[in-house]
Amino acid sequence: MKQHVELLLMNIGQLLTMESIGPKAGKDMKELVMLEDAVVGITNGKVAFIGGRESAKTIQAAEVIDCQGKLVSPGLVDPHTHVVFGGSREHEMALKQQGVPYLEILKQGGGILSTVEHTRQASEEHLYEKAYFHLDRMLAHGVTTAEVKSGYGLDVETELKQLKVAKRLQQNHPVDLVSTFLGAHAIPHEYKDEPQAFLDEMVGMLDLIKIEELAEFVDIFTETGVFTVEQSRDYLTRAQEKGFGLKIHADEIDPLGGTELAADLGASSADHLVGASDEGIKKLAESKTIAVLLPGTTFYLGKETFARARKMIDEGVRVALATDFNPGSCPTENIQLIMTFAALKLKMSPEEIWNAMTVNAAYAIGRGEQAGQIVVGRKADLVIWDAPNYEYLPYHYGVNHVNTVIKNGQIVSRRREISEAISLSPKS
Repeated sequence: MKQHVELLLMNIGQLLTMESIGPKAGKDMKELVMLEDAVVGITNGKVAFIGGRESAKTIQAAEVIDCQGKLVSPGLVDPHTHVVFGGSREHEMALKQQGVPYLEILKQGGGILSTVEHTRQASEEHLYEKAYFHLDRMLAHGVTTAEVKSGYGLDVETELKQLKVAKRLQQNHPVDLVSTFLGAHAIPHEYKDEPQAFLDEMVGMLDLIKIEELAEFVDIFTETGVFTVEQSRDYLTRAQEKGFGLKIHADEIDPLGGTELAADLGASSADHLVGASDEGIKKLAESKTIAVLLPGTTFYLGKETFARARKMIDEGVRVALATDFNPGSCPTENIQLIMTFAALKLKMSPEEIWNAMTVNAAYAIGRGEQAGQIVVGRKADLVIWDAPNYEYLPYHYGVNHVNTVIKNGQIVSRRREISEAISLSPKS
């Protein structure tokens, strides 16, 4: 008796199923769950069957995709993005080239505050269309689940506008979105001498955000010139009491102790961590908080010192990777480029990179049971790559290796028919 499926992927050279019962830490990040010469059956938007080549004889499919020995993986997960924003900041590149520090650009009214002005002026519809465009690019690069933050309003009206745009995108765009309220992203001009009053105003939004289901997480930028560790602790504790998950922009530039705070509060993730102290890394390893590293940001800001991923992993920290896509410090939707940065600048192995962009990234945004793995019974979010193996993507950088993206069992992005693509398999 043959099993019937709607879609059958066959002749898969390497199938990264990435099966895991939780986020991976330490030496476990070097392990991949992989099948070679595999097939995957999909029905009703979910994975119905996984097996070897011979098992395909037991399957009857309405549609068949011959993967021609290519790599197939789960859809990638981007756990830190700022997709909803107005304007752009290309004029700041000249300042960066002159060596002007980011915090100085911020003092001059640039940086986050520049984007705040453009976002405040933009209509909800404009922000929606612009963000939809960026999400299309992310999807085309293999991302099927992503986190999206507010934080370019810094007032009640605009922060709500951003969150409403994110909710519309979640309802209408193929990429699954997880929304984070980052009202405490910077101190606006009107509150420059009263940061605590501004934080109180942001806390005042939380009940409405919860009622209207506009965000699952609350985030804060804990950094020199922005919010202190003490202010961040109070703010996040109040958010946690209202039922929100926690995230922290921690120790991106200076080692203030945001990493330790994230571990103390049991935050889902601590993000950036370029300046994380030895004690902070130790605390992360002892906690369940996931370190979300953003090497694309460090690269774009022209910094020489990157987050100490090697030390983190070796000490048992759960590490994830993200683009940090935003208009100022990392304007790229190409998560594959982040793979190469992770390999060359963070000294991560290909196996660690794949775990960081699937399993761990999903758990960092509360989607560990839905995304980042190819498992029978889960929704079928898969990518067929124009690559012969998983090591190829970090190696061949700067281009898009996606051939086909399958979301909920449906083809949502295809660069070209597989039959027209040049096979990179050594079997050919």
